Amino acid sequence: MNTESIRKLLEQVRRGKVTPDEAVNRLRHLPFEDLGFAKVDHHRALRAGMPEVILGERKSPAQMAEIFVRLAKHGGNVLATHADGEQFAAVKKRVWRAEYRELARAIVLNHDPRVYGKGTIAVVSAGTSDIPIAEEAVVTAEVMGNAVKHFYDVGVAGIHRLLAHRAALANARVVIVCAGMEGALPSVVGGLVGVPVIAVPTSVGYGASFRGLTALLGMLNSCASNVSVVNIDNGFGAGYVASLINRLP
Repeated sequence: MNTESIRKLLEQVRRGKVTPDEAVNRLRHLPFEDLGFAKVDHHRALRAGMPEVILGERKSPAQMAEIFVRLAKHGGNVLATHADGEQFAAVKKRVWRAEYRELARAIVLNHDPRVYGKGTIAVVSAGTSDIPIAEEAVVTAEVMGNAVKHFYDVGVAGIHRLLAHRAALANARVVIVCAGMEGALPSVVGGLVGVPVIAVPTSVGYGASFRGLTALLGMLNSCASNVSVVNIDNGFGAGYVASLINRLP
């Protein structure tokens, strides 16, 4: 439940369309709802501007479905990351409008199609192998009300592929760059644009990439001053932070 939905509810009470008791019943589970195995934070959208997101890892299909349903009942968009097919099947039985974004491993419910972002978020992947992490960033940003454009397989090994999109990147309000191997691409992008660049190291590469650690350290040492870095494979975190930036006046 967000600020607008509470304002709408109070307006319905004022007009007599909803009784005070009905309103209290709808607000009963603020700030959180205790399911025994999880405490669902319905207050987060009011407090932080974004609703709670479900991390699918190590949750049973039944747990995933129950949390998803409780969040869906409050009318906002719902996102579950790191989700698998069994979890989606359990959710789909109870929330028929839910969709599974396979590449991103995300379950989404788009109750609210409105765009809250002030501009476009661009999501860039160095290689095709980085696309799943980039897709997690795309899905996150879209569910949180942003216009998103993606540019995939434009790494530094063929820099002309990136430069072909230079104008579009320059028009973005935030750029997310996902790269493995040596993690050089965010520095290059950072030198081309005058907006925040969020670098996402991915666990893609051969032995000395150390499952993304090399890319992470390379990005942390970027010479481009507009580059900040999230954790390895954290497309969700990049999409979330980009959404917050894109909502600023």
